[in-house]
Amino acid sequence: MALRRDPHVLVVGGSDSSGGAGIARDIETISSIGVRTCLAVTALTVQTHDAVMEIHHSQPSLVADQMRAALQANEVAAIKIGMLATAEIIDAVAAVLRENPQVPAILDPVLASTSGRALLEAGAIAVMKRNLMPLCRLVTPNLIELALLVGSELAVDEDGALLQGQELLAAGAQALLIKGGHASGPRSTDILLRSDQEPIRVDMPRLAASMRGTGCMLASAIAAHLANARSLEYGVRSSKLFVFEKLRKNAAE
Repeated sequence: MALRRDPHVLVVGGSDSSGGAGIARDIETISSIGVRTCLAVTALTVQTHDAVMEIHHSQPSLVADQMRAALQANEVAAIKIGMLATAEIIDAVAAVLRENPQVPAILDPVLASTSGRALLEAGAIAVMKRNLMPLCRLVTPNLIELALLVGSELAVDEDGALLQGQELLAAGAQALLIKGGHASGPRSTDILLRSDQEPIRVDMPRLAASMRGTGCMLASAIAAHLANARSLEYGVRSSKLFVFEKLRKNAAE
């Protein structure tokens, strides 16, 4: 089948029954950029736009088998990783990434829902840092996730965020996109941080509007651009604009 040879993004993450985030948002975003998707579901959730009521984890071996089947069936050109839920699932995903080092992976380190429900077991953060992050082309933490990943207080300014980011790079991360959506000020600035290059700042006007799933959208859009053989910097800049336009449209409705 010709469709198998089209570039695909393998989406690894949890379902959101409200459709506001998770794999529903991932598929919507990647499809809008003209790239096909395949899936490995890590968890089923029962949630509305306001609260998460139930979380049911997939067996780690099932997650790995889904990934391997998707990679066998399709021309997977990038992998987007979202909710992982447990340390065992993290290790299962990492095992498949090690089998496929040629496929770039984007990790959105989903640690909690917008409503505050934990989506990753507390002890699993260390496993994510040690076993998964070094295998990923890019990790996309917001300021809250960045602080949790390094075990520090929330950074109060850009210098503090950069120091925390450098700590993650020293721990083995290849590249970070530190998202500035939780900061303050008239501009929302994301920082692409790599150990061998100067930081690249990508900013847009800060909008009063908010919506769920923006982190999913950003990481998914970057993965879609990588699947289309674009550079990481191009993917970051284009994806930041994509999310900004979605937010602006949402604010106008």
